Amino acid sequence: MRVFIVHAHPEPHSFNGALTRAATEALSETGHEVVVSDLYSAGFNPVSDRRNFLTVHDSKVFRQQAEEAHAAAHDGFAPDLVAEMDKLFWCDALILQFPLWWFGLPAILKGWVDRVFASGGRIYGGGKWYDRGVFRGRRAMCSVTVGGTSSMYSEQGLNGPITDILFPINHGMLYFTGFTVIEPFLVHAPARMTDEERTAVLVRYRERIMSLATASTVTYERLADYDEHYVLKSTQKP
Repeated sequence: MRVFIVHAHPEPHSFNGALTRAATEALSETGHEVVVSDLYSAGFNPVSDRRNFLTVHDSKVFRQQAEEAHAAAHDGFAPDLVAEMDKLFWCDALILQFPLWWFGLPAILKGWVDRVFASGGRIYGGGKWYDRGVFRGRRAMCSVTVGGTSSMYSEQGLNGPITDILFPINHGMLYFTGFTVIEPFLVHAPARMTDEERTAVLVRYRERIMSLATASTVTYERLADYDEHYVLKSTQKP
């Protein structure tokens, strides 16, 4: 299996760093291929603008999707984006490794998605979305550290269900581009854990990494389940 890890934490000695190292070691030791994009270490630029492109579609008004479509048709993406896109097309499984910050992705990782997940047919567009997406047949998983306890992110918890918080990522980014979404690997309050507890989590993570091809997935509706207005057919009155 070929696994692409996008790592988004500024501190190498963080628990996020430990998780990425554990995944990389487990995969390498068992003969799998793994590539890591360490966004902070690489100094990845998260700002999406004209620097995304070598080509220009409209020099007067910047419309990102129009520029992306033009770049896709004329090999016009900047080299740093081409490198990340190539890793996506290379991999069988994608892992987003990040801490939950303000109920979402760290800015550098959101910027990576903004820039790399380009429209115009390269990553999506032209009818290529959701279960008809470019990356159908490939798998993706969020590995997330969360500052609060699991009870805080439950149905009755103060912060609401973690599934709702991750929905824009799992559904709106990963499934949208065609990935089959693996159930997220969640680590709650790692800073409050003992060394023994953190070690146990790393053991569990290695086990999850070794089962990426068969791990449980999140089920989402197919495009065929919606009508022409993108309303679920099952919710409509006969």
